[in-house]
Amino acid sequence: MAGSRVLVLVENLSVPFDRRVWQESRALAAAGYDVSVVCPRGERHDTEAYAELEGVRIHRFPLRPATGGPLGYGREYGAALLRMMVLGLRLGRFDVVHICNPPDLLFLAALPHKLAGARIVFDHHDLVPELYLSRFDRGPGPVHRALLALERITFRLADVVIATNETYRAAALSRGGKSPEQVFVVRSGPRLDRFVPVPPDPSLKRGKSNLLCYLGVMGPQDGVDYALRALSCLRDELDRRDWHAVFVGSGDEYPSLVVLARELGLTDHVTFTGRVSDDDVLRHLSSADVCLSPDPLNPLNDASTMNKIMEYMAMSKPIVSFDLREARVSAAQAAVYAQPNDERDFAERIAGLLDDPGARERMGREGRRRVETTLSWDQSERALLECYGQVSRAGEGPRSPGSGAQRLRTRWYMRRRRGRVQRR
Repeated sequence: MAGSRVLVLVENLSVPFDRRVWQESRALAAAGYDVSVVCPRGERHDTEAYAELEGVRIHRFPLRPATGGPLGYGREYGAALLRMMVLGLRLGRFDVVHICNPPDLLFLAALPHKLAGARIVFDHHDLVPELYLSRFDRGPGPVHRALLALERITFRLADVVIATNETYRAAALSRGGKSPEQVFVVRSGPRLDRFVPVPPDPSLKRGKSNLLCYLGVMGPQDGVDYALRALSCLRDELDRRDWHAVFVGSGDEYPSLVVLARELGLTDHVTFTGRVSDDDVLRHLSSADVCLSPDPLNPLNDASTMNKIMEYMAMSKPIVSFDLREARVSAAQAAVYAQPNDERDFAERIAGLLDDPGARERMGREGRRRVETTLSWDQSERALLECYGQVSRAGEGPRSPGSGAQRLRTRWYMRRRRGRVQRR
């Protein structure tokens, strides 16, 4: 398949800000594929309508992020799908369409290409039904059932599926009805050449002995509010004031989290940086003594691999996490685990690491070793290219251009002909 044209569709983040999609696109381009990405524009970064970086052509469309709950997301997704479909068709014929959820509606933008003979790769970033339950704190109901149905359709239309971990792979096999040879695990591993320690910056500690660091998205399901309440407990109930905490990143909840920190009286103990450059990310992580992964236990988080955990390990940093299934798979002995959603226990785990420099050193070495041996992007890239090898073998021999459309026209003609016979 090298030399084939690949169209990558991503709706929820711009590229290259979306690290996973960017690493995949770079890897495919380096392997000889002709890669085009269609994605939204960023608000501060990735604002150009078109860019060509490292052999990848990136086409970006304007998109207003959702507000107002599920109905707001419906408006966002409708506008995005229309723009993605128009842009994709303008770019011509593709051999592969690589769709990156959420939402599980991108098959609609890929469908014209599939009817023209393209194969579909479903890059399963999020379990969207579980995302709905976790983000909106809703129980199963009509919306949840509809999301499960859309997920099934996406699975069925995909020639191969990329799962981010074994839990997602199991969902593709069970809920998606895919066969084992159609599902590949491509973890969101960090690039070792990117995560290289730099000299620590003592000024980040604001005169304190220890620096705590959070790196990542700040959405409703990411647990930054749990981290802030745990820090309040660390100061007030455990009487620890020998730390400063920095929260690097942004997201839907960023403004409310700043307000929460102020309400908890943490303004002098916490710094919010917003999104920063790669160099600043390395500076903060290199200066950190303990890194925080406060994602609470919910249906989505328990099944998902957290990118921040992988990046903390790549930088040889000890981690405090709630006890989640996939967090343990990723970090193993590189983290300590608090009782799920227990802010007091989370604070006590932080205090324990602050008091034990030897444990911090051992955990940091173990995390880096795990990334170097099994979890880095180098291993994931090999799995990605193996997946694309399977794409070339999918189906019963190669499809000719327009074969999907021809089958659709044939079925329409036969139904119409049967109808005429019956009317006679």
